[in-house]
Amino acid sequence: MDPVTPRPRDAATLVIRLPNWVGDACMALPALQQLAAAGHPLHLLGRGWAADLFAGTPWPVTVLPKRGAVAAIRAVGCGQGLVFTNSFGSAWQFRRAGVRATGRRRGLEGWLRSPLLARNVTVPAGLHEVEVFLRVAGAVTGTMDLPTQTALPLHQRHRATAQEALVNAGVSGAYTVLCPLAAGTIKGRSKCWPSFPLLCRLLRDEGRTVVACPGPGEEALTTNLLPGATVIPGTRLGTYAAILAGAQAVVANDSGPMHLAAAVGAPVVGIFGVSDPGRTRPWATRAVTVGTSQAWPPLGQVVAALARVE
Repeated sequence: MDPVTPRPRDAATLVIRLPNWVGDACMALPALQQLAAAGHPLHLLGRGWAADLFAGTPWPVTVLPKRGAVAAIRAVGCGQGLVFTNSFGSAWQFRRAGVRATGRRRGLEGWLRSPLLARNVTVPAGLHEVEVFLRVAGAVTGTMDLPTQTALPLHQRHRATAQEALVNAGVSGAYTVLCPLAAGTIKGRSKCWPSFPLLCRLLRDEGRTVVACPGPGEEALTTNLLPGATVIPGTRLGTYAAILAGAQAVVANDSGPMHLAAAVGAPVVGIFGVSDPGRTRPWATRAVTVGTSQAWPPLGQVVAALARVE
C-alpha cells in the first residue's frame, strides 16, 4: 500500500477529481468556474480526454493512469480537493494520497465512502446534475450561484483544426450536426432516438449540410444512421467541441455530445426517451428538450424544436 503524504506541498490549490464521462464533466463546469471565481486555484484530474477538453481553460490537467493513480494524485502536491465522482475508489485514492476531500454522499456506495472524506455533502433527490455539482462546490465556497449557461472556453488550436477538418470534408457555409449515438442503456432500453435516419433525409432534402463526427469504432454505424451526411471521423474532443460551436444547430440524444454542444453555446435540441430530462437536460439558454423518460418524441416535434433554436 502506498504511504499517505502527511504534509502536502500546496495547501491553497484545490485538486478536482473530474467525472468519468464527458457529459458529466461539462455539467461540472459551472461548479469549477464558481470555485475559480471564489479565488481557489484549481488542478484537474481525469481521464485521457480531459486534457484536450479543458485545454482552453487556465487550469492544469493531470491524466490519471490506470495504474499508479495514487502516486499521480500525490505528485500534484495539493492538500485539499473535491471528488466529483460517486465511487468508493476515487475517495480511497484521495485518502491514500493525503488529500482532504469533499464529495457527495449518494446511495450505499456513498455511505461506505463517507469515512474517507473530510466533508460529506448530502444532496437532495430530484436536482439537475449541474445543481448537484454546485452543491459540492458550495460546501467549499459557501455560495451556490445558479448560472443559466455552462461556458467551455475553446483553445485557438481547436478552432483551427475544426476549420481544417470541415474544409477537408468539403463543408462550407452553414451546417447542422446530428449526434445519433449515446453510450449505455437505462433499464435495458437504448438511449438512441430511432428516427435519426428520417431526420437526416428530411434535412438533406431541404438542402442542408448535415455533419457527424463519430468516435472510434462508430464510423460505420453513424454512416448507416445518417444517409447522405458528411462524416468526419477521427476528431479529438477539443476539435469536436469547436465543430459543434460553429454549427447552425445540433440535434443529439442525451449524451456527451449533447452536453458538449450546450457547453460551447451551440443551439441544441436534446432528445429524450428513456432518461430523465429533469436531471440531465442540456443546461443552456439556446437549448430545447423534447421527449420524456417514458416516450420518444415524434419526428415532427423534433423538427419543430429545431426551428425554434435556430
